[in-house]
Amino acid sequence: MQAVDVGPVHELARSVRESVGRVIVGKTSAVELLLVALLCEGHVLIEDVPGIGKTTLAKALARSLELTFKRVQCTPDLLPADITGTMVFNQVTGTFEFHPGPVFTQVLLADEINRATPRTQAALLEAMEERQVSVEGEVRPLPRPFVVLATQNPIELEGTFPLPEAQLDRFLLKLSLGYPDLEEERQILRRFRSADPLRELVPVADAGGILAAQRTVREVHVSTAVEDYLLAIVRETRRHPAIELGASPRAALALYRTAQALAAINGRDFVIPDDIKRLAGPVLAHRLITNPQARLKGRSVVEIVEEVLGAVPVPVEA
Repeated sequence: MQAVDVGPVHELARSVRESVGRVIVGKTSAVELLLVALLCEGHVLIEDVPGIGKTTLAKALARSLELTFKRVQCTPDLLPADITGTMVFNQVTGTFEFHPGPVFTQVLLADEINRATPRTQAALLEAMEERQVSVEGEVRPLPRPFVVLATQNPIELEGTFPLPEAQLDRFLLKLSLGYPDLEEERQILRRFRSADPLRELVPVADAGGILAAQRTVREVHVSTAVEDYLLAIVRETRRHPAIELGASPRAALALYRTAQALAAINGRDFVIPDDIKRLAGPVLAHRLITNPQARLKGRSVVEIVEEVLGAVPVPVEA
């Protein structure tokens, strides 16, 4: 195994954690998962109630990394062209000019994505998958790195268009921020009572550093034993009696790459089983479909993933 220098990745992650921590109170686990997604250039679905700090977190991440940031409020009347851009006639020159949509950024916050119609969702998810937009037969690449943070409210379902399973599978991770505890909420009150700390953030990295870190992460070593452990977990989801549709090969690859990123963030050039266990829920849960009996009993997918992890033996070092 050839050694990989993950020091710059570890240092970048530490700097970003500290920078975002000046604005966001707590939520270290969520920040770590966002860093994992960024290093894999994957997209994140955040399912939580309004007012938790999703937009602030996205802005803090983009500003810490000196990345461009745009926000789209998804509504039923939002058209695909409102996201991707459109051709506009210039009366001065007598020609059509392309006016790029908000998707032409590096960090895009798609707020309440399940309020957009399926057609608009498809346009956004195509840009996420292909990292390019095709308008009037011309392909226009999106900036790199390119990350979409999409949010949806799990409580209010009226007037929404839930993402189908095939589109959910395009999100690398799904996470929830949750309510702060008592002391964290007290800190939020005191931190924001006189000024907005977001305005005082200075970049601790740039796009070039992120792209270099992405290349390094791909070189993190995954032993055969850890590969076997990962594949056993994925295959167990296809056999579990409560799961109707198990994890796909795309899900296995997502778990593999995110584990590499998590190892590098923690200063290791090799993946350990704990990396797989840590990421199994955020990577796999939203990709699994439970059967009617499990849904009738109110069993959550997260609980079932924990059962899957408990059923697969963890490899031990010789």
